[in-house]
Amino acid sequence: MTTLSTCLWFDGNADEAVDFYLSVFPNSRMVSSSDYGPDMPLEEGTTLVVNFELDGRAFLALNAGPEYKFTPAISLVINCATQEEVDYFWDRLVDGGAPVQCGWLVDRFGVSWQVVPVQLEELMSGPNRDVVNRVTQAMMKMVKLDIALLEAAAAG
Repeated sequence: MTTLSTCLWFDGNADEAVDFYLSVFPNSRMVSSSDYGPDMPLEEGTTLVVNFELDGRAFLALNAGPEYKFTPAISLVINCATQEEVDYFWDRLVDGGAPVQCGWLVDRFGVSWQVVPVQLEELMSGPNRDVVNRVTQAMMKMVKLDIALLEAAAAG
């Protein structure tokens, strides 16, 4: 069976990142890890990879050095059912990181996230272009997304 997972490249802090993500996402766990051995790029005994799951989704954290950095060109999306969920994930992930715009943030490790209420897709995929335009304009003014304000914009 083919599976799909996401590999995240870290500069020596993969263990710290995995511990952080496991503390944020319920139903998550560390699956396995391996260390660098002798004659490898990083010091022997340093974590090489950590396989972990966030809410049942597979990830691999690779401790590989400073050669590559995260960019917003790829982001992880969290679809939230309630404003409480939006607030929960936003507040934890932005701690030590930076808010961006339209529900985007960069966490303390440089990973980009989109914390999005499921209502946004519903509001923006309807047939009424005026509603879609109002919701889009409201969203563009937000940093953390606010369901009540998005729904108010949709209502006109």
